[in-house]
Amino acid sequence: MEEPPWKKLKLSLERPYKDDNGEPLPELLDITPDGQHIYRPRDDPIEAIGVKLRRVFQERGLDFFEKQKNSRTLPPPQSQNATIQEEDTAESDAQTETSHTMTPEELHKMRMNLLPQLYIAFGEMCQARDLLTLLLSASLPSQPSSLPPAPLAATVVNKPPPILSVRAFDAQLTIGGKDRALRSAADLFKGAAEKIEESRVAGEKYWLDALKIRRGNWGLIPAPLPPGAATGKGADKTSKDFLISFGLEESPAAFRRRAVGRMAAMGGSPSGNALEFPLRQKTRLRVSLTRIGPNGIRHTSHSLLNDSDNGTLDGALAAAQAEVVEQEIFSVLIKEASSLPTASAEVSERLIVIDAGQTTELRFEMVDADSASTTSSKERTDPVCDLIFSALHVLLLRAHSVSKAQRLNKTSIFRSGAAQPPAQPPPLLQPIIDVLQYREFWERVRDEIDRVAAALRLAGVPARVHYDSVADSGETLVKLMQEERTQPVGGEALLRIDNRHTLRLTTSSPSTLTAHLPQATLPIASISQLTQLLVDEISSLLLRRICDIGTERCERVSGTWFVDLLSVRSVGRWQGCVL
Repeated sequence: MEEPPWKKLKLSLERPYKDDNGEPLPELLDITPDGQHIYRPRDDPIEAIGVKLRRVFQERGLDFFEKQKNSRTLPPPQSQNATIQEEDTAESDAQTETSHTMTPEELHKMRMNLLPQLYIAFGEMCQARDLLTLLLSASLPSQPSSLPPAPLAATVVNKPPPILSVRAFDAQLTIGGKDRALRSAADLFKGAAEKIEESRVAGEKYWLDALKIRRGNWGLIPAPLPPGAATGKGADKTSKDFLISFGLEESPAAFRRRAVGRMAAMGGSPSGNALEFPLRQKTRLRVSLTRIGPNGIRHTSHSLLNDSDNGTLDGALAAAQAEVVEQEIFSVLIKEASSLPTASAEVSERLIVIDAGQTTELRFEMVDADSASTTSSKERTDPVCDLIFSALHVLLLRAHSVSKAQRLNKTSIFRSGAAQPPAQPPPLLQPIIDVLQYREFWERVRDEIDRVAAALRLAGVPARVHYDSVADSGETLVKLMQEERTQPVGGEALLRIDNRHTLRLTTSSPSTLTAHLPQATLPIASISQLTQLLVDEISSLLLRRICDIGTERCERVSGTWFVDLLSVRSVGRWQGCVL
């Protein structure tokens, strides 16, 4: 297959040095603005030899040839005796020289003396060689002489005619250089314009985001002055930027300083987010509850951690605020865990373990926010853990409201009387422990009542049980948690026997049980006391029921039935008979 013509084209990578006529190409040095080409001048050999000869006379003097001629003349004749004496002296010197070895210092001195003379001799020989070469080339009739016929005559030099290939090459070189310079300048202006446009768009986005944050009711505070700013008298101390404060108003100063963010610079943050949180720790609070079943198996469940960061500004601020609030809650829990009256606790830097009951263990743990959401979705969750997690936030807000009320009372100038000592804020952990202990206590009471009801049913006595572990509604419970003093949670249990008699029991957190009897109201201090009370009451009810049945059956014989409290039995009498 024949190749295309463009593949047959061959270009030489070597710069051309001769034109089409075989003449050497001049070397281009510069191009003037009006298009004139400036070439490098060629070296004239006659002028170069003249310069070298002129240097000989300048360095050796004008009488150089006379000195050389006199130095080559023979010495005057001397007498025979003098000649003999000189020969003897020379022989003795030669013997002395042959017996003497030169030191390095002497060799160096001799070298320094000989080298300048050798360089001079080398220059003279080169000059003579060039002169002979020039004279021999001029004497040959077949070769044209490069010397002008009259060395001192004037000659007219004309500008050489332009060569098409050289002119095209120079023009291409000039156009290529200018094109490259123009493209570089255009790229520079384009890059600068793009950066200006990006900065303009980033500036508009910066203030639009600021307006969105303000519309979301997030706090904006003036940013501190940059390092090195003038702070003296008369200096401009106006803040040039703002910060975003998303902490709670009554939080300690350490957590308020941590709950500060800022808008990313106009160049954008490395992570690509519009907000930056320099003091964010990215830790979340997780509540875990461990229960031991009747068979001794431990069941552990965790609270569900939801990630509020959905990519928006409000989502990012809400996620950062949740982390700071949970960290504050954990710090309060650490302080209260060491002084629990009804439970024991183990406290470490990021973990709190509390034995809330005989079969209940409560854990508060600070986990990484990045892996908490994915881990909690895979593990077992419990609504009780989520309820505890939410209740801690409500209790923290209650403590903050109490602290704010106390602070406002202190600053009032119309307050009379002596200063009262500051009251302790409401606890966060103790109400949670009370509820867990109440839950376990209620389960034990319910198991005991169920056991008694099952025994009655087994005996053929109708029995029904109604449980209401929390008698209040959800709204009432929330209001109780918002009050300054913590109110207990209560419930009741109703046991109806034989569709006639009712036994009512009321409970209150953490472990208060009260029995409401027809004849009295008795507090119950233990489960064994509850068992004994149920046995006594049920026995009394059954005995009275037996008496009622006996009275109905012995009505025609005028029988009498009653309950003997001492012997705890029913007694029946009719016509001289006793049963």
